Amino acid sequence: MVLGNVNSCFAQGEAAAINAAVDSQQRLARDKERDASRHPREILSFFEVAPGQRILDLFSGGGYYSELLSRVVGEQGSVLVHNNQAYLPFAKEDLAERRYQERLPNAEVIISEADDLQLPEASFDRIFFILGFHDTYYDEPGWPAIDRERLLNQMFTSLKPGGLVAIIDHDAQVGSDTSTAHELHRLARAHVVSAMEAAGFKLLGSLDLLENPEDKLTVSAFDQAVRGKTSRYVLKFAKP
Repeated sequence: MVLGNVNSCFAQGEAAAINAAVDSQQRLARDKERDASRHPREILSFFEVAPGQRILDLFSGGGYYSELLSRVVGEQGSVLVHNNQAYLPFAKEDLAERRYQERLPNAEVIISEADDLQLPEASFDRIFFILGFHDTYYDEPGWPAIDRERLLNQMFTSLKPGGLVAIIDHDAQVGSDTSTAHELHRLARAHVVSAMEAAGFKLLGSLDLLENPEDKLTVSAFDQAVRGKTSRYVLKFAKP
């Protein structure tokens, strides 16, 4: 089911900025190869990303979305690109090629554990949290446990009223508990909705374009049979 229209009430100029960002010849080849499965044009439109916005890319990994966001918001906007220390080894190849300061001067990089984040109040128009929400349930040596309630409160406080949160993550079977986050790197969407609503956010809509019916949701998101093509939910939340 799809809730919300990707293109509803979206200004022509904003759509043009998204198209220019996705079509940019300056993007990394490895990013362009991922576009077919990630549908960036539709995702950025759904979350109404526009020039001049200030955006937080939380647990940004290798920066696929960070670069797109940077290009859309342009010189009058900015992107705060966050990772924690544990993410860096997994994203080192992408980050080595990303070269934020040189290629994307409106992107500011911060390395911080989630529990140490001190985000400025009411400063972001959008927060992107892509393939990382399940990690708030993860805890093992090398990955510090995350105080999820504190993190969500930081997100809520730092988002402007009316601002949007984009959450995409690997789906798990309906009715599964949160142990799938540790065992399979997946999380059923109901847990995301419950946690976000408890933090004060309102669910506005969802998209099904990243769902994959061939993914049975029972193996690790890193299993070679599904890696890069897991079934993923796309959820849009707002700060009232």
